[in-house]
Amino acid sequence: MLTLALPKGRLAEESIDLMTSTGWLEGRPDPESKELVYKDSKGRVKILLVRSQDVATYVEQNAADAGIVGWDVLKEGGYDLLLPLDLGIGKCRLSLAAPSGWNPEERHRKVRVATKYPNLAREYFLEKGIDCEVIKLYGSIELAPIVGLSDCIVDLVSTGATLKANNLVETEVILESTARLVFNRSSLYSKRKEAKEFLDSFTSIEKQL
Repeated sequence: MLTLALPKGRLAEESIDLMTSTGWLEGRPDPESKELVYKDSKGRVKILLVRSQDVATYVEQNAADAGIVGWDVLKEGGYDLLLPLDLGIGKCRLSLAAPSGWNPEERHRKVRVATKYPNLAREYFLEKGIDCEVIKLYGSIELAPIVGLSDCIVDLVSTGATLKANNLVETEVILESTARLVFNRSSLYSKRKEAKEFLDSFTSIEKQL
């Protein structure tokens, strides 16, 4: 049995749809259940439902054999994982956003940026030659410029509706992100038969993208 870590929420639902279509799942976890572990009736896979930022850690530390995780999370964390197959789901973008008219190159002090992605944010401003102070937040990133905590934000954007509602403008896309299938190194060896079958089913999906 393979243990697969999935991020709770919309991406988990899209991942489960894929696994159902490839025949790896017979049923679906009960959306009303508080249980975080689901064993499918086919006995081929066990699902761990965790926070999106924790999926790669579960896989890297061998608590799960494989996982489905956003490219943004992988780039931010620099994890030691194998085979990041692009599944084409969970599409979003990591963007710089700020109040209308803001221009970081016109400022004479450090740019203050609020984000859940400190490494990617620093890298972006470094490449621009702009000195920045990163303020790491875990939620309500859009609030930071409104209350003067930051000048701008670096955050995931899907439709842009939340930015618009908070009078923020998306000024530049830093990274396009989709969900990737990743494997733990030792699991790919110790469970190579199951891993190959699993990878083959998802690789066929990737070739169709």
